[in-house]
Amino acid sequence: MSIFDAVIQGIVQGLTEFLPVSSSGHLTITQHILGVSDNNLFFNVMLHIGTLVAVCAFYYKLIFRLIKEFFKMIGDIFTGKFSWKNMSHDRRMIIMLIIGLLPLFLLFMPIPSTDLKIKDLADLFTADRFFIVVGISLLVTSVLLLAGNIKNNKMLCVGKHGKFQQGRTEMTVLDALTVGLVQCCAAIFPGLSRSGSTLSAGELRGINKQTAFDYTFVIAIPSIIAAALLELKDTLASPQGINIDLSVIIVGVVVAAVVGYLSIALFKWLLKTDKMYIFIIYTAIVGIAIIVISILEMTKGVNLFTGSPI
Repeated sequence: MSIFDAVIQGIVQGLTEFLPVSSSGHLTITQHILGVSDNNLFFNVMLHIGTLVAVCAFYYKLIFRLIKEFFKMIGDIFTGKFSWKNMSHDRRMIIMLIIGLLPLFLLFMPIPSTDLKIKDLADLFTADRFFIVVGISLLVTSVLLLAGNIKNNKMLCVGKHGKFQQGRTEMTVLDALTVGLVQCCAAIFPGLSRSGSTLSAGELRGINKQTAFDYTFVIAIPSIIAAALLELKDTLASPQGINIDLSVIIVGVVVAAVVGYLSIALFKWLLKTDKMYIFIIYTAIVGIAIIVISILEMTKGVNLFTGSPI
């Protein structure tokens, strides 16, 4: 892998990891078009580290507050001072993050009559013969973004100082579980954007868009760590192992971190200025195009880009 390849992959990872367009979907599309199925697992791990750095840098103040509040909460639990009714905003956020992560354990449940676990469906759906799944998932992403945007507009009110956003700023257990379940689905179906679907799920539950945005990206931290650890496990078990230059790794990580940080800032600005229609239109167009291509490929029995059988 060259430095140029590292830059390109770092840009793609940084952009698609956080913008509501699905990184897994775009990776699958790229591999389908180019006819490439293998990649460097360790480099993927390091790209995830880069995007982890990005979200931690963007939310460092909130993360420090949550860490501090977490240890304070543990102390209150052991001293009998913990109160569910009188939790602060940060403490409630911690509780809801924990609850929101619980559905991820469903990914490790075995599928009856097979040797697969639910999480293994993600690899299955990236195969050429399931390319249509990517198109449908992108279309679902567009619908979810549209529904969340409509809900947002309904919660807009006009006051003395112009428009302001209504909606709940405190999440409930049902809110967290809903977002967690949607995040599970995003982990299975390439094309279903994690950030877009979880944000929309929060908005549809009546949560203020800023609160839903913050929750979406903070809950991404343990999710990214988990994805990196799983890929690292596969790397260590792979005969290929760590077979890449250090300079390439450094460039990829730095590019993914910088682009990822800018992507979060861009996403936040587009959400604040009600320009989410850009992603709604984009995912709809790409989704429909992929569905049409998939139908043609199933009819012909070959990959239209590479000519290989599907």
